[in-house]
Amino acid sequence: MLFQKAKAGLIHHFYGTIHDNKIFGRGAIDDKGPVISSLYAMKAIMENYKLKKRVRLILGLNEENDWKCINYYKAHKEDLPSVSFSPDADFPCIYAEKSILTSYLKMDYSSHLTDDIILKEINTYGNPINVVPKVCSITLKINDKKLKMSEIIDSLKNLIQKSDFEIDIYKIDEEELKLTSYGLQSHAAHPDLGINAISRLIVILYKLFSIYDISLELFDFFENYINIDYTGKNLNINFEDQSGNLTLNVGDFRLKNNILEIGMNIRIPVSVNIIEVGNQFMKYTGPYLNIDFDTISYKPALYVSKENKLVKTLCGVYNEVTNSNLEPIAIGGATFARAFDNCISFGPNFPKCIDMCHQTDEFIDIDQLLLSCKIYAKAILALDDF
Repeated sequence: MLFQKAKAGLIHHFYGTIHDNKIFGRGAIDDKGPVISSLYAMKAIMENYKLKKRVRLILGLNEENDWKCINYYKAHKEDLPSVSFSPDADFPCIYAEKSILTSYLKMDYSSHLTDDIILKEINTYGNPINVVPKVCSITLKINDKKLKMSEIIDSLKNLIQKSDFEIDIYKIDEEELKLTSYGLQSHAAHPDLGINAISRLIVILYKLFSIYDISLELFDFFENYINIDYTGKNLNINFEDQSGNLTLNVGDFRLKNNILEIGMNIRIPVSVNIIEVGNQFMKYTGPYLNIDFDTISYKPALYVSKENKLVKTLCGVYNEVTNSNLEPIAIGGATFARAFDNCISFGPNFPKCIDMCHQTDEFIDIDQLLLSCKIYAKAILALDDF
């Protein structure tokens, strides 16, 4: 990553910008920063100690999607670590990661192409499904010539004002208008830190279509069972255990080949079976004859006992370096720790610090970056004795 001092009035795209003792840039905390920290920790150990074990830094470039990179590495019989950690979460260390279900609610939109108002185009601007979307736009077309554009716009303005959502209305011509919803981006593991632009736009669309007696089963289901909630309570999937609460992020919204789809990234507590979540969706979508619930991918949970030697060792290293007495924690994120046996996630976020992963103005504090180097170096030494 290139670094450059911030200058007034300038925006440095693709640079790590240094300001206020922080490095700002995409991946500064997730995970370019910790990669550099780990690399320098390895260099320090290599120059000062003779280890019994070989230390390897394994980098994947597809962790946010389907893990093709790490699966390719494993399939080609590269050396697999006997013990390892992934610097992709929080200190002091992670003993549990929720399972992750990626699913879509789908509906054939063909029969609605003659409605008085139709969906013509949806754009989520490439939002990954594991990110709370910060912007979403949709183009509506008026089929009924008797409907007045001005009245539709007035209806929308009234709905938006009552909802207190941030949605812009742009009149393209007398037949088409564009709605753009704005939110706040955050990691899907922490939907409470974001504002979901997709969910808010669908809620407004449902209310608008209801005014004009247009009924879409998918929007009706969404209004009743998801809405802007991210806990799954209306679906009775608001499970909770030692790893935290279930979270449901609406991360995708699309219309392709006349199929209308809403994509969800669901983080499930470690003690909950995915089948329970799927059964609840099937139960509530059952009465809606035109809605399908499709599972796209599933990542099993990671759970390692707090008494595990690796967990106790890494947690002990952190506590020793920082003069702390903290316990291992659980997260909703998914790290490459799931890819290997005897592996857990370890840093780089420090306790009580804002998690800037996937967020606007992502940064890593330089003092904490340097401290993480020291922690990772001591961790390498400690794991050499395993």
